[in-house]
Amino acid sequence: MRIAYFTHSLASCWNHGNAHFLRGVLRDLIARGHAVSAYEPEGAWSLANLIRDHGEAGLEAYRAAYPDLASETYTDIEAVADRVAGADLVLVHEWNDPALAAALGARRKAGARHTLLFHDTHHRAVSAPDEMRRFDLSGFDGILAFGETLAAVYRDWGWGRRVFVWHEAADTRLFRPPAVEGARSGLVWIGNWGDDERGAELETFLFAPARAAGLGLDIYGVRYPEAALRTLQHYGARYCGWLPNAAAPGVFAQHDATVHVPRRFYARHLPGIPTIRVFEALACGIPLASAPWDDTEGLFRPGTDYLVARNGAEMERHLVALRDDSDLRASLRREGLATIAARHTCAHRTDELLSIVAALRAPEHLERTA
Repeated sequence: MRIAYFTHSLASCWNHGNAHFLRGVLRDLIARGHAVSAYEPEGAWSLANLIRDHGEAGLEAYRAAYPDLASETYTDIEAVADRVAGADLVLVHEWNDPALAAALGARRKAGARHTLLFHDTHHRAVSAPDEMRRFDLSGFDGILAFGETLAAVYRDWGWGRRVFVWHEAADTRLFRPPAVEGARSGLVWIGNWGDDERGAELETFLFAPARAAGLGLDIYGVRYPEAALRTLQHYGARYCGWLPNAAAPGVFAQHDATVHVPRRFYARHLPGIPTIRVFEALACGIPLASAPWDDTEGLFRPGTDYLVARNGAEMERHLVALRDDSDLRASLRREGLATIAARHTCAHRTDELLSIVAALRAPEHLERTA
């Protein structure tokens, strides 16, 4: 198939987690022989911030890890919408201009033959529904939502059988255990501070337990204000700045364990949706302990693939166990890898995407949704 994906940025993962998953899926589609084109708007804020902070050198890890991927920038929405009209499949991520969705939808309604899908990987449909209502999706064939609770929102908005759950996953061509084990020590957490969406949770489930367990803690990410940096200093954590996602497997390989602390909105309002770091960490074979989140869709095996702490004291006990029990670390590594390999690779998601497209094109589906 000829496939076009409209992303906020393929080249930059600066505060842009969707790039992780997108790179893996597009690479898998290319490996299967599909003709893939990626488009991103000129001046995308993620890329602009990356270049501002790190210059062109900030793109080196991406380019080295994904030599088969490239994206084209555009400024003229109408022109780029015309350009992809002959594709077989067009996907639009929700961090795009609503005008782009309107232009692509208009061409689909006017007779363009491609399947047109909207891909939502954020909580704005719940946290800022008026923002999402700005998108005219009337010309779209379906919605890809990265969790069942988000899919339910779109069903309530009238999408019915045309909304599909499409979880994120690990790009196991990149995210895998090290070929040769080296020295490991302490904890690592890779994540952005953002708008204090989990500041209290990070203190309760990461900073304080790590200090109490006597474990060194390395923190990677962006958008850490001065107050956040003072908090890290107070707990003895080391702030290491931005980490290219392509470099994350090497960082995981240097540490004994990592921790998952979901953003408050996902834990409370969109349960069942983990951060992509869960998939990536387990794929790298690093033991994981998690703050509370409700795996309502049964994506993993809590207690087997990773440890779950209900409070800070329980997290401290988990971290002490991870520090002292090599058999526990080995078990978590083994079980987490098995679950990823069985269910949660980008190759699995490519299979799902192709099945979704085939279902949307089936005559019986067209009749039901006409």
